[in-house]
Amino acid sequence: MDEILLKPIGKVKSSITESKEMPRGGKAAVIEIFEPYTAALLKLEENSHIWVLSWFHKADRDMLVGSPLNRNPEKPEYGAFAMRSPSRPNPVAITLTRLLEIDNNRLYVERIDAIDGTPVIDIKPYFENDIIFSPRTPYFPPRDGEQLQAMFMRQALSHHQELCPELQIGVRMATLASNTFGHLNTPDLFIHVLGPPCLADTIQGLSRARLANPPRFSYHVDEDSLESHWSQGERHLSIMLKPNVNMERIMDLDEEELFVIETWKSQ
Repeated sequence: MDEILLKPIGKVKSSITESKEMPRGGKAAVIEIFEPYTAALLKLEENSHIWVLSWFHKADRDMLVGSPLNRNPEKPEYGAFAMRSPSRPNPVAITLTRLLEIDNNRLYVERIDAIDGTPVIDIKPYFENDIIFSPRTPYFPPRDGEQLQAMFMRQALSHHQELCPELQIGVRMATLASNTFGHLNTPDLFIHVLGPPCLADTIQGLSRARLANPPRFSYHVDEDSLESHWSQGERHLSIMLKPNVNMERIMDLDEEELFVIETWKSQ
């Protein structure tokens, strides 16, 4: 097959200059679109989120098999096409990000995992049809609980769209549940939430649990409670917020200071 010629349509302008310095989840940056392509930005501002396709020019192009970057090194290896690693035969990166502002040929984005000077090869709007709410995926757990909680916080904000105390409580509950059950998006993990809508929305978004097909999520409105109950086979986990918790310190308090936690096995 003939080689394919790609012409960059822009580049990333970021304060991060080396891949090893890139924080998990990316960094706020600017995408500068080259002058010949600025007409293609017409009405892009009508979209809240965009897909950015870029060329990770400093990535290793020889790796075909390896472990997911920055994840648990004890996990099995995967082929490059089964991972989102930048190391691959053609280092095309795809990033979903919030479009904050367009100023002439400059796109201001909430975060992107591309370093300064990375060539951008395409921009596509995010469409509602892009979503798969409960996909089947392998589980690449982060190395430690702090990284897991940070990952859940990013996912919760993307889903719930508001940083509120109930979202923070949901993130802490989901982190505890993941430490107990592992992958939260599994068809045999059942969840019941008792509390306000924001808590239920956060936990449903993080667990990808649906009300049907299969039915593994249920919810009861109770503005006076903040509880989640998780079960998988004979294993059960109950998490209840303690009374009089300082709601401004949800992310700082230890689990034992925040919650009444019960685990048991059914007969």
